Amino acid sequence: MYEHGDPAAPTVLCVHGFPDDHQVWNAVAARLAAHGFHVVTYDVRGSGSSGAPRRTRAYRLPQLAADTTAVADAVSPHAPVHLLTHDWGSVQSWHTVSTPELAHRYASMTSISGPDLDHTGRWYRAQVRRPTPARLGKLLRQALASQYVAFFHLPGVAELACRSGFLDGVIKGLLRLETGEPPQGYGPGRAARNRAGLKLYRANVLPRMLRPRVRHAALPAQVLAPSKDVFVLPPWQTEITDWAPGAEIHHVDGGHWLPGFRPGLVAEYVVRLVERVGR
Repeated sequence: MYEHGDPAAPTVLCVHGFPDDHQVWNAVAARLAAHGFHVVTYDVRGSGSSGAPRRTRAYRLPQLAADTTAVADAVSPHAPVHLLTHDWGSVQSWHTVSTPELAHRYASMTSISGPDLDHTGRWYRAQVRRPTPARLGKLLRQALASQYVAFFHLPGVAELACRSGFLDGVIKGLLRLETGEPPQGYGPGRAARNRAGLKLYRANVLPRMLRPRVRHAALPAQVLAPSKDVFVLPPWQTEITDWAPGAEIHHVDGGHWLPGFRPGLVAEYVVRLVERVGR
């Protein structure tokens, strides 16, 4: 774990995605600490300095939710924490806050570029069950944007793409399309160092897509939906009022790695939500 700011202040717990590690939050954490928050980042299992279990089942969402809650209990044992999440950090955190026995540990959630997987299964079905040109268009565009998920399920091939630097090259090319330079926290070989993160996809995507469960997130939440995200298109992460009715939706300018490219914007939205909820 990595801590910023006054430990006695309200805690914002940041959860990163794949293939990043805790460093993707550095610039955001500095800004939130300056606003008087206690900010905690950590490396999720399979990334950075955290352990990387060999079995794929060790990366299932209940285990990831337990990890996040263990961090919350360690850094803020007497008060719920505010979640700030990105990519797979959002995926696992939606699962966390919609788990009844864990939900009380979280005061609010700010999600960036990461849908709930059970919602994903239902969302895809909804586009097909009530087909219109608009719905089928959304479905097709998101399916095309999500082709990498199928690639990550190819045993051996996806690992080779990570180790060889191919995946890093592809991602850096996309980053340059966004602003020209990779954000802080995305350095050379990051995908190679986080190849265990491929097990996130293999442990969770198909089971949740094929057998989505009904889940509800009741806490105050907001979604920051970047307009230029090439992986998670806005409809996929914003059409969530059926299971997260209290979530605020904010369409913002930026790409997938919003925490690195626009840390001031991210921090500003977090401060606003927390102030409304109450420190």
